[in-house]
Amino acid sequence: MNRDWSRRDVLKLFAATPVLGCTRPVPPPVPARDPKDELLLDEIQRASFAYFWDEASPATGQVKDRALANGNDKRSVASVAATGFGLTALCIADRRRYRRHDELAQRTLATLQFLAQYPHEHGFYYHFIDMNTGARMWNSELSSIDSALLFVGVLTARQHFPEPQIRDLATKIYERVDWPWMLNGGELFSMGWTPEKGFIDTRWEHYCELMMIYLLAYGSPTHPVPPASWSRWRRPTNTYDGITYISSGDPLFTHQFSHAWFDFKGKRDAFADYYDNSVKATEAHKRFCIAMRDKFPTYSSDLWGITASDSEHGYTAWGGPPATGQLDGSVVPCAAGGSLPFAFDDCMRVLRTLRTRYADKVWTKYSFVDAFNPVDGWANPDVIGIDIGITMVMAENARTGFVWDTFMKNPEAQLGMQRAGFHAA
Repeated sequence: MNRDWSRRDVLKLFAATPVLGCTRPVPPPVPARDPKDELLLDEIQRASFAYFWDEASPATGQVKDRALANGNDKRSVASVAATGFGLTALCIADRRRYRRHDELAQRTLATLQFLAQYPHEHGFYYHFIDMNTGARMWNSELSSIDSALLFVGVLTARQHFPEPQIRDLATKIYERVDWPWMLNGGELFSMGWTPEKGFIDTRWEHYCELMMIYLLAYGSPTHPVPPASWSRWRRPTNTYDGITYISSGDPLFTHQFSHAWFDFKGKRDAFADYYDNSVKATEAHKRFCIAMRDKFPTYSSDLWGITASDSEHGYTAWGGPPATGQLDGSVVPCAAGGSLPFAFDDCMRVLRTLRTRYADKVWTKYSFVDAFNPVDGWANPDVIGIDIGITMVMAENARTGFVWDTFMKNPEAQLGMQRAGFHAA
């Protein structure tokens, strides 16, 4: 565990790792599951993939941050996080044959070619850019977490697609990331940097979606950071209805995002079993929503879920427990969609309810709208790339484990977890 891993060690491990190509058969559904659930999940994934295909630039592969839920969107702002989900979506689509392999490989290649030559700062990317030109939008920050979401997509594509040019470009993009630079002289990562003001003072210092940043940095063969930082970020606990779990009161997505690629199931470090922690967080959140049914009577075991999303009054980071934000009875489909591996039956009940009882309000060309309010009938006209993405990726992990299996074949991912001290639970 304390071995001093060199770049040669990582490359040797990489060479010994079999490539998960595109010629393997489509994985069969899990036999114990209701075939109707498999059909619904496939419908959701196909519609979600349509977003990542249609709402991306064919020339650059950059994926829109958001778009109108039924298409014909004229906006051109992409987010690097959505592009990371998009690269993963291309792998899923190839495995499930949603489009021809050559089309998917070409889109992947175009994405990586753009990223490889796009101006960057120490390997990190601006949060928002123009999908066609790459111009920085809204004076956005160079984002450590959104860049990490891009890199996990890059590494998933590298492992899945056998084309040498894809693999070489993906390796170049990941290996040039200067992780120590983003520490800004400290032990914990800054949330970002701008050319106008320098580093953002706020750091990734308490449990949330942060695990992917540190694990990617530990596994780097070129610019790693010391794994001692793993013990430096806080792991506060929250107790709700008798369930105690690690949480800082952040929205539910913080228990989902790192888990979409890194496989924590059956593993733990010196502090926790994080997969089990997400199971508990999902159960607590479900109970929290149902407990509000006196105020919002549409909440039930069939309809629950609030996480950072659009609302009737703009984007908001709401949820609970404890109650955060101006809760108004809205439901955010990716709350349940992104937790499918942690509470499959409970989450499927929500997705079935959304697809049947509320289909006229929430079902669109690109799967579910980002949020809706069954109390007053409001439905968001938009979908958001990262919310579509977490549902698509976690649906695949719940069905087959494909994204976990593919990403974790990257030797850098294995090394990152080893250096953080993970072992069998």
